[in-house]
Amino acid sequence: MTIEQTLQQRSGEKCELCTSSENLTVYEVPPESDATAEKCILVCDTCHTQIEEPSSADVNHWRCLNDSMWNPEPAVQVVAWRMLNHLKAEGWPQDLLEMLYLEPEVQAWAKAFDEISDEEAIDPTKDSNGTALAAGDTVILIKDLVVKGAGFTAKRGTVVKNISLTDKSEYIEGRVNGTRIVLVSAFLKKA
Repeated sequence: MTIEQTLQQRSGEKCELCTSSENLTVYEVPPESDATAEKCILVCDTCHTQIEEPSSADVNHWRCLNDSMWNPEPAVQVVAWRMLNHLKAEGWPQDLLEMLYLEPEVQAWAKAFDEISDEEAIDPTKDSNGTALAAGDTVILIKDLVVKGAGFTAKRGTVVKNISLTDKSEYIEGRVNGTRIVLVSAFLKKA
């Protein structure tokens, strides 16, 4: 019996994530390299496309993970965990992640690929000229910025030394007038 036949039998000829029965294909769950039924899942084209290109993910499509995350197959659990983790900023996926329990080896499998993907996917923080910024750099404001809650305006030409990067590539942190604030990198240039 082929892997595809095994997966079709296991899933009842439905996508193991969203239960669609159209355009099904075998998806090898990375970073595992042996193509066995235990390391693969059967997915529809929609799920496959969004798994491969997470930036194109339709958040509402993934509400199906509310059911599929309970699938007893470790490969399905791994993909469900990864997609929930990717979408956790939406709110509801974070709640599901908190409920989801994975065996330690399954959790390690799920995190192994995410760590590789995170390293590859990190967008560098760039200033208004497209120059990459790094922690500790010095930048200059190119526009007057009203600092809400602090009661002052950071003037154009202000030098901000020893910046810190944030988890979002469009923001940095720095000290202006003795106050630590978050600045939009598009309003800065590297000194």
